[in-house]
Amino acid sequence: KYQYKTIPIVTSHFKSSFLFRNGFIATVYSGLIRRLKINQFRERITLRDDDFIDLDWSYGEKPSKSVVILLHGMEGHGQRPYITGPALLFNKNNIDAICVNFRCCSGELNLNYSSYHLGMSEDLDDVVKHVISLDKYDSIFIKGISLGANMLLKYFGEGNDIPSQVKGGMAVSAPCDLSGSAKALHEVRNLPYQINFLWGLLKRLKLKQKQYPDLITKSQVRSIFTLNDFDEVYTSRAHGFKNAQDYYKKASSLQFLKTIKTPVLVLNALNDSFLSKDCFPYKEAKENPYLHLETPSKGGHVGFIRLNDFYYNEKRALEFF
Repeated sequence: KYQYKTIPIVTSHFKSSFLFRNGFIATVYSGLIRRLKINQFRERITLRDDDFIDLDWSYGEKPSKSVVILLHGMEGHGQRPYITGPALLFNKNNIDAICVNFRCCSGELNLNYSSYHLGMSEDLDDVVKHVISLDKYDSIFIKGISLGANMLLKYFGEGNDIPSQVKGGMAVSAPCDLSGSAKALHEVRNLPYQINFLWGLLKRLKLKQKQYPDLITKSQVRSIFTLNDFDEVYTSRAHGFKNAQDYYKKASSLQFLKTIKTPVLVLNALNDSFLSKDCFPYKEAKENPYLHLETPSKGGHVGFIRLNDFYYNEKRALEFF
């Protein structure tokens, strides 16, 4: 049984090197420059709505009773270094790893008109149930990055009966308040990120429009100029929300943090330009002994870099689990 040996607000011991104290540099280096090699084996599973999702497995040297499920961020996939980094570290410590590719993110268009979004915790639930069905693992850990971090927190707190095999979670650079995070992403300082995200989303939406011409028109696709436009025109309508703000409100994990009953660590850097004030849930962490919050001053968005070594957030996940 989990014992309350630490206080929910965690003192961070992360020290950023001088080169990566700037949040923009830390974010770009971690996301675009870092290179890792990993041997992965792909498995396709069928979801509850008959769509599919691809899982990239990697293993420790010996048979393991433990596995970590890794969830990527917006426009990511199972080969991104911020996902393969922790997979390699866990494998070295004889824990198997699953790098999840959300719908549309494994190099192949998914079947349904809907795809993935920040609150699609039902897909995570399907992955967990699939892993349990293998009857191989006694301990399942879940680590989510950015979009995956919000999904993870929502999954743990929205009232599901979390299986006993699921022992803990870690959310890195978690945009707990999606409305505030969306506003932050539309600030001028984040314009390069917004353009990069939007380019990938629109590229795939054009393929989706050809797949489902009766559900979205070419003129609707051409009307999208910002991430908020994308959520207004596609994400909200394709996934049953009234509009973008309704999507942000219902999919935000902030409202679910108080009901988390499994040990979870949130690691959010104070210089993360993607996060708004409410993405630092100090109040919720103080009131919920299962929710641990660590907020180092540096780290950027999914940065926490340590050169010539595994990153801080990766080692912190292994330590916490």
